[in-house]
Amino acid sequence: MSNRRLSKRQKDRIQAIQERRRERANLKQSIRDEELQNLAQLSPEMLGTVITNYGSQVDIEGSEGPYHRQILRCHKRANLDTLVTGDRVIWRHAEPHGVVVALEPRESQLIRPDIYGKLRTVAANIDRIAVVFAAKPTPHSNLLDRYLVAAEAQHITPLLVLNKVDMLDQQDHPEVEQLVKDYRSIGYDVIAVSAKTGQGIDQLQGYLAEHTSIFVGQSGVGKSSLLNHLLPEANLQVGPLSEIKQEGTHTTTSSRLFHLNGGGVLIDSPGIREFALSHLSQDKIINGFIDFRPYLGNCKFRDCQHNKELGCALLQAVADKKVLPTRMSNYRQIILSQQDR
Repeated sequence: MSNRRLSKRQKDRIQAIQERRRERANLKQSIRDEELQNLAQLSPEMLGTVITNYGSQVDIEGSEGPYHRQILRCHKRANLDTLVTGDRVIWRHAEPHGVVVALEPRESQLIRPDIYGKLRTVAANIDRIAVVFAAKPTPHSNLLDRYLVAAEAQHITPLLVLNKVDMLDQQDHPEVEQLVKDYRSIGYDVIAVSAKTGQGIDQLQGYLAEHTSIFVGQSGVGKSSLLNHLLPEANLQVGPLSEIKQEGTHTTTSSRLFHLNGGGVLIDSPGIREFALSHLSQDKIINGFIDFRPYLGNCKFRDCQHNKELGCALLQAVADKKVLPTRMSNYRQIILSQQDR
């Protein structure tokens, strides 16, 4: 994907095209809703969970009644907001497709802006975010920190998962080993696993049991491979790294929910190379760096920007090696990226 920046005119034109497409889709959906309302075979209302979203249709897993744990294709009412994997809904069964009639309030949601700045919910009702990284493609602490800040902002417990740990035995990857040491020193749980050898899979399953989690991370870090280890019957497609760029190929195209054999629910999400935080305030972002918190509010000046100001408690903590310089650098990069948007 090209990283060129779109002009305001280009963004407005794309936005207008999308709005017209949505209007046409809503018109078609309204007609479909009227047809569904006239179907005599509509069942009583039942609870369900969105397994995956296909746009105008979704796969629903029944939570009660005769369709408990069954996955069925459903349309959704035109007046409903966009549904995402993990949403709890009220639906009615019909042949050949049922219909979602209401969305239950979300307990939590992972949100990120898309390339046009519009907020997009990635998944709902999750209580653990598993950030997967690997020796290849090259991990970037800035992307890890963005996920961690997003998790802290939503009060969702993060977990860092180092996959392809077998590569560390075959080659010298001091930067990866240093990343693991750094994040463990901050207080984050880091699990080292290998989808190739199975190392650490049982420990990972233990962390995921009793939780609703989501796998996030770059393409090519092995999220689908790990899920195939945790749930062999999922049989997800796995793609190779690009030989030239050493970047992953997109094999997961939409988020999908799975029940793990060892307990817990896991959502597999498409890989991305950037995770914007433009929807978060500067206060939310800086508080998302948990190692900064002991020093916030202790600066000499109340409006301290933690840049070059005298008496900055956070800068002093960096100088005293109580805060990692890389974390401070990542924070500044995130704030600068906010100002550029």
